[in-house]
Amino acid sequence: MRNCLRQLRTQKGLNQGELADLIEVSRQTINAVEADKYDPSLPMAYRLAAFFNVPVEELFFNPFRES
Repeated sequence: MRNCLRQLRTQKGLNQGELADLIEVSRQTINAVEADKYDPSLPMAYRLAAFFNVPVEELFFNPFRES
């Protein structure tokens, strides 16, 4: 699932490990989400969106929604 996690994380000046600690997942999980190799669970998606203070729809792009 495409996302803008890397951009939001770097804007806050965080590395993957720091973000992982803040939302209580592994650094490898953050890396996999950023690389579009892992789709986060709904609770994780909501934690990330809340952390960055953005709607989930702004963080993750729906591939089934027409532009």
